[in-house]
Amino acid sequence: MLPSTLSAHFARISLSHAATLPPRSLLTRSLLSVSPSSCLGHVRTYVSLKSSSGFPARNSQAQSQRSIFTWPLIIAEKLSGQRVRTRRRRRYFRYARIANYATLVGLLTVAVLSYDSCERCQHTLLAIVRCARVAKAVILGTVDYKRTFSRQYGDEGEAHDAYSKCHRRTAERILDVLQTNGGIYIKLGQHTSSIQLLPIEWTSTLRPLQDQCIPTPYSEIEAMFVADTGRSLEELFSEFDPEPIGVASLAQVHLARDRESDRRVAVKIQHPHLDEFAKIDMIAVTVSLKLVKQFFPEFEFSWLGEEIQQNLPLELDFVHEAYNAHRATQDFAKLKKTSLYIPQVLRATKRTLIMEYIDGARVDDLVYLAKHDIDRNKVSQELQRIFSRMVYINGFFHADPHPGNLLIRPAPPNSRSPYNFEIALLDHGLYFDIEDDLRINYARLWLSLIASGTPKVVEDRKKYAELVGNIQPDMYPIFETAITGRAGLEGGAYEDPSITFKRAGSMLDLASQSDEELEIIRNALMEKEGLILSLFDMLRRVPRRVLMILKLNDLTRHLDNSLATTHSRSRIFLIVARYCSVAVWQDERNRFFNQWRNDGLSLSLLTRGISSFWAYHMVYDGLRIVEWFMDTKAQLVKTKAYLRGLYTQGWSGAKLAAAGLA
Repeated sequence: MLPSTLSAHFARISLSHAATLPPRSLLTRSLLSVSPSSCLGHVRTYVSLKSSSGFPARNSQAQSQRSIFTWPLIIAEKLSGQRVRTRRRRRYFRYARIANYATLVGLLTVAVLSYDSCERCQHTLLAIVRCARVAKAVILGTVDYKRTFSRQYGDEGEAHDAYSKCHRRTAERILDVLQTNGGIYIKLGQHTSSIQLLPIEWTSTLRPLQDQCIPTPYSEIEAMFVADTGRSLEELFSEFDPEPIGVASLAQVHLARDRESDRRVAVKIQHPHLDEFAKIDMIAVTVSLKLVKQFFPEFEFSWLGEEIQQNLPLELDFVHEAYNAHRATQDFAKLKKTSLYIPQVLRATKRTLIMEYIDGARVDDLVYLAKHDIDRNKVSQELQRIFSRMVYINGFFHADPHPGNLLIRPAPPNSRSPYNFEIALLDHGLYFDIEDDLRINYARLWLSLIASGTPKVVEDRKKYAELVGNIQPDMYPIFETAITGRAGLEGGAYEDPSITFKRAGSMLDLASQSDEELEIIRNALMEKEGLILSLFDMLRRVPRRVLMILKLNDLTRHLDNSLATTHSRSRIFLIVARYCSVAVWQDERNRFFNQWRNDGLSLSLLTRGISSFWAYHMVYDGLRIVEWFMDTKAQLVKTKAYLRGLYTQGWSGAKLAAAGLA
């Protein structure tokens, strides 16, 4: 049935169109000379000869000129077994080449017109390009790691250099993608650069993203504000500064004056393009990381994609941010004394937030602190008290307290601050709740790190590490370093006989880091493939809440360094320990009264309650004494700097030296 149909079809073509074709056309003669019943056979013969390279090789010019417009001529030559004369053949190919170019120009014109006029086309094309960048960087980086760690090297120095270069190459690839794509990718890079467990090549390469945010033009901001609120900027504000006073990865802030109340306000407006690409970007990151896991199971980063999927939509919802700010305010409302101040939110929509304006400076601005006679040691300690209360007492904490989100100002009249300053906490988009069991067990882990490193205490450290982070004994050294920021406590991590520096028995014994210890921490993740794979495994196992607490610890340690404090590095650890002791005591007290109500008061219960109360005060009051000694020593260091500045530079030099500026 099929051959006869094709034969009839070719016959109709031959009879109806023969007159319209050029008389001497080879295609006409071929179709008329070949019987309809054999056409299908000729086509089959041609296909089989083509697939087996049975035809004589053509010159390179003819090969390169083949297109949809030249195939009719080629098929006709095969059917007739004859070749068109050279002049006519060249003319035919010239027309075919013109047709190729015309088609290409037409397709490009259609594409350009579609891109300019069709928003969906623009979105689709840009989304494909953004996803391709991510996939390329992730795959190249993974393959680079696999090849580098699988090679054999002559000595440790050569291996160290190769691993360091691999870290740097991969981090630079990722940095290029994050900068090019912008938006949520900047936020992802900022988060990654704050994970101190990663090799220094990663954190140092990605650190520029902390301050690299491009503002959105005023016209786009104005249009988005109207679309989101239904009202123009002129309706709500009597003044509005078109130049932002702050630009972040997700939004920018403008100074304005509220028309109704005539008070100065800060207007936070989300970058308009984020909503367009947020979903596709989240999918791109998640899929890329899952592909890495599929082909290289040991390089486990899928947890990062899951975290983005869960947290980014919350950060992009400013109504949710307003709720977080209100809840955090309520958590601190009952305190008679606190230096924390959370700006009041006046209005909020999904992409706009209008809040009270705070006139201050970054919390690590040493010049500002010196100008207003603010003690930088007290600032660091108050920061640690604020976040320790959030984590260990309230169980609801701000997870992104970098210096750009913390402002300091002189304490105004009627302030609750016990000092001459207030700390304003901004950007409440990312908060985490902590379950009571996790919160208490993590507090017990901290207290075990404060205690002397006896065999029993070391066992308790590993036990609570497993409870809070699913950390097995073989991964405990990495986890301990993540918490303390040090190369390990005695009896716990890095049991290496080649280590010559004196390790501390507890966090109370921690002195300044030696060069040898810093080098061990820096090189540990580069010298052994197994160790970095253990790091990836730990990051996958640890609950996201615990990972955010570790990030919070890193940020507070970084702030302590940025403030150039004169107290011991373990000073802020003591504050954490005091709040941990309060959390454990409150838990023990609640258990005591619950059991009393349920089972009645017994001698064993009373004994346990008295023992818990005594242990709490021993730890809490003992830490207060240690804190007093450390603060006294820190004040002596500042006094010594003041006298040295006075002797060398006079009164102005003395003040600068005491403020850490000289």
